Amino acid sequence: MGRTGLYIALGIGVVTGLVFGLFPELDIAISRVFYEHVIGGNHFGWRIYPPLMTARDAGLWVGTVIIFGVLAALAFKLVFPQRRSLISGRSVLFLCATMALGPGLLVNVILKDNWHRSRPIDVPQLGGTEIFTPWWDPRGGCDSNCAFVSGDVSGAVWTIAPAVLVPPPYRIIAVGAALALGTGMAVVRVMAGGHFTSDVLFAAVFTFLVIWLVYALIFRWPSTRLSEDESERRLERFSARCRRMTGWLSHRVATEIAGPPGEAGDDPKIKRRSGWW
Repeated sequence: MGRTGLYIALGIGVVTGLVFGLFPELDIAISRVFYEHVIGGNHFGWRIYPPLMTARDAGLWVGTVIIFGVLAALAFKLVFPQRRSLISGRSVLFLCATMALGPGLLVNVILKDNWHRSRPIDVPQLGGTEIFTPWWDPRGGCDSNCAFVSGDVSGAVWTIAPAVLVPPPYRIIAVGAALALGTGMAVVRVMAGGHFTSDVLFAAVFTFLVIWLVYALIFRWPSTRLSEDESERRLERFSARCRRMTGWLSHRVATEIAGPPGEAGDDPKIKRRSGWW
């Protein structure tokens, strides 16, 4: 995750913004190529082509399986805080933070539900009824889960995060596979009429920039980077807090269910009725 990758991502972002901002009809022109592909009377026919949709679903599972593995390792550490983590503490923090901040917060919470750009399949130039807007205009006919930016592409590009943690002899292969997955997902979403080309390019750029920044904070910059021992200690402290919180919640729930302690000689049935019973 050096500066070269950062400069490339920023360059792609600037070029994408300028080209598709000055010539928004280019988004329509590219999507029209796939709109004209008709299967069973349906435009954007690739969206119902089973092999292509199977490939898309398989691509989505890659990131899901990885993050579930990371969460399982984190759960193991919380249950057995004195045992060494199955995955290094820094790696767990890095992977969870990039998934939460990139595909989670930035893409699916902030942008997709607040940037009301309609999908290609929904604009009148391509057989829909909603208005077409360029990428920079947050107004549009979409209410939620909108086109800008692509959540699927963001999730696929996120696999760069675990790829950069692979040992050096195999890292270039892992990163290449992650880039291929992200590129393939972007092509599939454009072919299916789910996103414009600018949507998928910005999804990839934004997600990569989140990964680059979090990696720099945790692994590279001297003022913020964590040592492996420090990350283990922080996980152990977090585990202790979770156990105390769990114990407190369990006590409160038990108290609410059973009711407050009764006086000596009280009817047990009355004591029960004072709780949730």
